Amino acid sequence: MTNRPEAMRNHWWWRPGWSAGRRFYTWHLTFEGQDDVHRLAAEYRAVLAPLGESLTPIPDEWLHLTMQGIGFVGEIEEADVHAITDRARTRLSQLPALDLEIGPAVLDPEAVLLPVRPDGPVRAVRAAIREAIGDVLSEVPEKADGFTPHLSVAYSAGDGPADPVIRALDTADVTPASAYITAAELIVINRDNYMYEWESFAKVPLG
Repeated sequence: MTNRPEAMRNHWWWRPGWSAGRRFYTWHLTFEGQDDVHRLAAEYRAVLAPLGESLTPIPDEWLHLTMQGIGFVGEIEEADVHAITDRARTRLSQLPALDLEIGPAVLDPEAVLLPVRPDGPVRAVRAAIREAIGDVLSEVPEKADGFTPHLSVAYSAGDGPADPVIRALDTADVTPASAYITAAELIVINRDNYMYEWESFAKVPLG
């Protein structure tokens, strides 16, 4: 590991606009059927298990690579969401599927992260999605810069020292995972249960 924060902080504070029951349209890469990614995540969950409730491990079904939000359900017209999806379908058809390497872990104050490489093709997918949003909405939400492609395998569930997490991760003897991603997914996400959970709105193929 190269990132070594001194302290962990609780990931599950309510960010602006969020509350129990709210739903949000956002684009993610998801990892259904990506057995090697599931293998790596399981290895890290086992390494981190002795830390107990200080971390929230992420089950395979909710592993994701956050890409680009659109807006809260009820604050954006569903017709606009469909139009964005149509524009994304056109733009993403011009980009190839993603052949990625994932891991090993680095530590953020709020999460255990798995970097994704190469990051250029992932950034290109996000840029195409942002362009699709800009085709429909007068303003594209979220910043274009500051995006670092990664998966989280666990979130910090409280404030406390980082040393126990660092020591646990230093014991990990893992091989990075490979993933082959053929689509970007527009999902309707919530965080009601101290977990990012979602329903799929649309899956848009790459290439």
